[in-house]
Amino acid sequence: MATTTKRKSIIDRSTALSTLEKALHHGSAAIAVAMTDLDDFATLNERHGQQAGDEVLVAWEATLDRNLPSDAQAVRVGGDEYLVLLPGLSAENALTFLDEMRSHFASLDIGSDELRSSASVGVAANPPHGTTAEDLWRSASQALMRAKRGGRDQIAIYVEEKMVLKSNYYSRAGLDRLAKLSAATGRTEASLLREALDDTLDKYSDQL
Repeated sequence: MATTTKRKSIIDRSTALSTLEKALHHGSAAIAVAMTDLDDFATLNERHGQQAGDEVLVAWEATLDRNLPSDAQAVRVGGDEYLVLLPGLSAENALTFLDEMRSHFASLDIGSDELRSSASVGVAANPPHGTTAEDLWRSASQALMRAKRGGRDQIAIYVEEKMVLKSNYYSRAGLDRLAKLSAATGRTEASLLREALDDTLDKYSDQL
């Protein structure tokens, strides 16, 4: 295990929000925002030590830094949590882009099989998931929580509040399948649900 590992310094929430606010008002207003963290990172640190944890962090940072577009930014906002800014990208395009990095990271040989790790990612965008730095931070964070609850080592796009309320009618198995379909197609869960609703309305149009 290398002993010269360096990782990004943590910036506080207000600085991160300021960075996001500047990105919102620079160039194109369209921007995708992602929150990422490493799965079971605390357990990895406890079992293998902080140095091993640092190696895993640096491997994830390298995956981001080497593959992000030149105008993108990745900043560390917690122990293993990162904010990623992707100017000019929609949430769907960001999902496809970041999912490639998530998959690559999960396959890395960091030193031993025991140090293999994975990342969960939540994505939101302006438009349509928020117009302020606070809104986008909150939306991306909620999407990250959905990715973690869905099984980890996956990526999720923020689902609008109205669609979340509707999702209360669906089973967990159905929602898990919806999340996988969203990841596979690069479409938001909300758009897939709207398509299903449109198909149902068309099917029974003679009764409307």
